[in-house]
Amino acid sequence: MSDPLDSRPICAFLEKFQQEATDALERWEPEARFRRDPWDHPDGSRGETRVLEDGETFEKAGVNFSDVSGTALPEAATERHPELAGQPFAAMGVSIVAHPRNPYVPTAHCNVRFFSAHAPDGTDRWWFGGGFDLTPYYGFEEDAWYWHATARDACVPFGDEVYPRFKEWCDRYFYLPHRDETRGIGGLFFDDLNEWGFERTFAFMQVVAGGFLEGYLSIVDRRRETPWGERERAFQKYRRGRYAEFNLLYDRGTLFGLQNSRRAESILMSLPPECGWIYDYQPEPGSPESELTERFLGARDWV
Repeated sequence: MSDPLDSRPICAFLEKFQQEATDALERWEPEARFRRDPWDHPDGSRGETRVLEDGETFEKAGVNFSDVSGTALPEAATERHPELAGQPFAAMGVSIVAHPRNPYVPTAHCNVRFFSAHAPDGTDRWWFGGGFDLTPYYGFEEDAWYWHATARDACVPFGDEVYPRFKEWCDRYFYLPHRDETRGIGGLFFDDLNEWGFERTFAFMQVVAGGFLEGYLSIVDRRRETPWGERERAFQKYRRGRYAEFNLLYDRGTLFGLQNSRRAESILMSLPPECGWIYDYQPEPGSPESELTERFLGARDWV
């Protein structure tokens, strides 16, 4: 690839990944299908929002592709690039969120993205970002180990230090300071990645996308038929409240989308369909609900 800012191969990969994720999540649904909502904007931005609702396996899932540009990089994207504030930019990516119906199946999130911006000195800057994380309601050691082993294996070809670095970044990023707890059991998170060069970094983004599908689909298949009742459902809604808090208060992707787009419905598709808040909830000691926070949430080495 002669031009490092030729984004056409990235765009082609992202649209292919969107379709792969759509097909994978629909395979467990006898009837429910993703609603497809393509959109475009006069400034040349475009995308397609895909949302599945009220399915047998997934109560709600979203697989969004966007390819946007603008005259001023939004504030949410300039925290680590203050020199690019207000500069022309382009961004493309795929975001996936799956909220299962069965409380024993975890919620999962994946995002892979590419940014480029024109700096005041006349140079073009580019970087990749993304990752994936898992938010269980009931913890299983087997699932946590497998999730992180999949993340580690995706990173191995790029260096032994990559998984520990991006695993620790994920633990820090998906953290609710006002609750002093992590959103889930983590995974991978990276941003502003360009020091490897264009080809290698693009390859890493593709491996991360594939690792997400491999890891999550196996866990869904393992847990989706586990019997559950009203107790588990109530706890699922309570923990979904934490998910909503993080996305609305801290998630940079959500903030970037709301600052840059009029498509609030697309941006907020990541929110769970139902959630709850119970004042000063304390799980029964020794219960599976208390085990989640005692053994699974927080920064922990799983592999």
